[in-house]
Amino acid sequence: MELKDKILEVIGGEHVAAVATVSEGEPKVRFMALVGNDDLSLTGATMKSSRKVQQIREKPVVAISIWSGKNYSDPYVVMESMTEVYEDMNMKKLFWNPNLEQYFQTPENPDYVVVKFVPQRIEYYGGMVMEAWER
Repeated sequence: MELKDKILEVIGGEHVAAVATVSEGEPKVRFMALVGNDDLSLTGATMKSSRKVQQIREKPVVAISIWSGKNYSDPYVVMESMTEVYEDMNMKKLFWNPNLEQYFQTPENPDYVVVKFVPQRIEYYGGMVMEAWER
């Protein structure tokens, strides 16, 4: 199986990921619900007013960890990504789904933004082997 396909098995679809930003030289980690895309990017929704968005705008390089399973030996990936924050209505409507209503009510909410993580490097860990993908 090609490395890209192995990575997509871990990141594809909806999942929860640990996302690390940097603030004042220190890492800040939080969980985010993200959607993995065929181009290996990840997309999620968040609040424009959040510290996370402020940190991303100050330093758009983030680290993300995603684990694919329930067993300790199941594959996982670690990504170094550049991040883009989208406030335009087209992107907000494109990403919108009913699960977001409890947080934002409608896609027109000015505090709702879409965050896209574009990987620069992905490390895939399966068993005792690490394989690296780079843009």
